[in-house]
Amino acid sequence: QVQLVESGGGLVQAGGSLRLSCAASGRIFGRVAMGWFRQAPGKERDFVAAINYNGGNTYHADSVKGRFTISRDSAKNTVYLQMNNLKPEDTAVYICATRDGTGLRVARNEYDYWGQGTQVTVSS
Repeated sequence: QVQLVESGGGLVQAGGSLRLSCAASGRIFGRVAMGWFRQAPGKERDFVAAINYNGGNTYHADSVKGRFTISRDSAKNTVYLQMNNLKPEDTAVYICATRDGTGLRVARNEYDYWGQGTQVTVSS
């Protein structure tokens, strides 16, 4: 089994910062891409950022470019999301995911395993 555990969410004022972490464990392939998605109440899950198996390639959604940065420690199968200059519209449950492949992907259906998510709330 593959388990993904997110941490680092919380309540922050607009303009503040948070750093999310996601640790993968279990029967996971050693060379896999990972990503972050977010879901607000009543909304569908949206792509945030993705990173390939060794961190050499990253991609960020337009809504977070220049503010969020994805990174990883591949040896530990851990992915991070540094979130700066947070806005109220960033409020959502942030969910990490991994796939059985090395290349980064954007679409939800490209990912095979999902965490339970961590709540990020940004007050105005």
